[in-house]
Amino acid sequence: MAGRLMRRHGWSWRRYSIAALCCYRPGESSRLIYRPRRHHKRRGTGRNSFAWTDYRDLIVRAHIQLKAPIVLIWDNINTHRAVGLRQYAANHDWLTIVQLPSYAPDLNPVEGVWSLLRRGPLANIAFTDDDHLERTLRRGLRHIQHHPRLIDGCLTGTGLQLTHHPTTPRRDQ
Repeated sequence: MAGRLMRRHGWSWRRYSIAALCCYRPGESSRLIYRPRRHHKRRGTGRNSFAWTDYRDLIVRAHIQLKAPIVLIWDNINTHRAVGLRQYAANHDWLTIVQLPSYAPDLNPVEGVWSLLRRGPLANIAFTDDDHLERTLRRGLRHIQHHPRLIDGCLTGTGLQLTHHPTTPRRDQ
């Protein structure tokens, strides 16, 4: 999982953050779960990006949607390493967090999602307003969501692959 900030030039106090999870399970279609957020930065109003609680909420939604335990592999931005998030993971046996090495974007499938967006719907476009940017982002993310092969390609681009090591015998064996 990773977040990405998008800035609209000329409006430096406005920002978009997007958190996304590429979800993989052997034998099933890959999924993309994301949450965009528009920030209106005002002096003295605090953070203009995702807090650890926002990431926690996204992980909980993914757990509910996937109906499965989650092994979350993500980069080392400070909110991903927050004490509250580590405590949350320690208190929930369905969540395991594995940190990527300090600088390893090439091992993060979500970086492939950002690349698809930059080369696709966000390429060579001048956004007319905030809503135009948001519509374009959401349309691009929905396109990726509806094409599991694109999400699979993001994993393939890392050089990693899925393996299935059942702890109990499968019923069809």
